[in-house]
Amino acid sequence: QVQLVESGGGPVQSGGSLRLSCAASGFSLDYYAIGWFRQASGKQHEGVSCISGTDGSTYYADSVKGRFTISRDNAKNTFYLKMDDLEPEDTAVYYCVADRFAPVHGSCPVRQLWDTWGQGTQVTVWP
Repeated sequence: QVQLVESGGGPVQSGGSLRLSCAASGFSLDYYAIGWFRQASGKQHEGVSCISGTDGSTYYADSVKGRFTISRDNAKNTFYLKMDDLEPEDTAVYYCVADRFAPVHGSCPVRQLWDTWGQGTQVTVWP
């Protein structure tokens, strides 16, 4: 059973930091595109950040650029999202995603192109 499991979410004050982790099981992340989506209450899924599975290039949404950092550790079959200078607007359920073929060309692929999703973890940023 292929599976992604997030951890690291929770409440934090504005200006604080969190690191989200995503552990993969049932498959290897080697050669996979990986990324993070988020969904705030009443809003559409937003592609936050992703890494290409082919050349390692990264993408960040304008809303998080300079504050968030995505990384991967294939040896641990895990990837991460380090979030600094958090703002109330970052409050959302965060999902990690992976796909063998999702193309990363200057932006995160739309949600329909990712075949494996984590269960989501809540991040709440207090003002």
